[in-house]
Amino acid sequence: MSEAPLHPQPATPLEPKPRRQGGDLRPRLLTAAILIPAVIYVITQGGLTYLAVVVIIVLLGEYEIYELLREKGAHPAVGLGMVAGALLPVISFYGSVNWSTIMITAALLATMVMELRRQRINEAMASISGTFFGIVYVGWLLSHAVVLRNFDHSVIDHYGAGAAARLGVEAGTGAFLMLYTLFVVVLCDAGAYFAGRAYGRRKLASAISPGKTVEGALGGILAGVVGGCLAKAGSDVFWPQFSHLLDWQATVGFAVILAIVGIVGDLTESLLKRDADVKDAGRLLPGMGGVLDRIDAPLLAIPVMYYLMLFYVYPRI
Repeated sequence: MSEAPLHPQPATPLEPKPRRQGGDLRPRLLTAAILIPAVIYVITQGGLTYLAVVVIIVLLGEYEIYELLREKGAHPAVGLGMVAGALLPVISFYGSVNWSTIMITAALLATMVMELRRQRINEAMASISGTFFGIVYVGWLLSHAVVLRNFDHSVIDHYGAGAAARLGVEAGTGAFLMLYTLFVVVLCDAGAYFAGRAYGRRKLASAISPGKTVEGALGGILAGVVGGCLAKAGSDVFWPQFSHLLDWQATVGFAVILAIVGIVGDLTESLLKRDADVKDAGRLLPGMGGVLDRIDAPLLAIPVMYYLMLFYVYPRI
């Protein structure tokens, strides 16, 4: 009697390996370990080195925002937008932030003229608005990193040299203010990440960024306040002549505001990426995505800190 033919059975499927919770954390921490000392060094150096770094960040950020617009099918004037955006911090460095309004007006006019030459009637609104948005969102907002770093010049421009002398505003005051702002938003981002993973239950903006939670945001605000206090305490020890302008009440109050503004900036960039249907704005920074993914919170927090400080010093003149 012949034996029945053997038919091989399908292989038993392997159990999927659980995703390691720290899979994206290691490259993120490594990138941060390289970037943070470099950023602190550049801020403390100031001058043309600082300006050059700001211009490079603007160019990279503008390129990424225009790539997002291209993903949506728009055709922004990339060259014009990047040149105009890069000129804004240069103008702020050699002039003042008020001069930037002239540049922005000229850039809008140039964008309109360029679009008239293209004669793409069905794309005109998307092209003009997209080009101008990139200039303002990255170039103009980040140009405030220059005037905040050079806050002594800003006080002189707005209130006079006598006011700067009475307030005790020195060349290094702006370096402290920049570091304070970044300490707040960076620790807010880190605090929101870890607090959200540990305690997150209620969604903060599920349609925009499903991973963000109310508990994470609250943890981020608390961590941001801690970051601001650490920056103030450290500067009071090593640079007391630079941080004395900001009292402890303002240190805590401004940190809360900046942390909230940073969360808004983060969500705004998430909204843009969601609209373009991409996960990250770029891939330049391992574990962190693109430049926009790292500067989304500072983009809004730095201008807010600059104007907060202008209002803060006014009654003290």
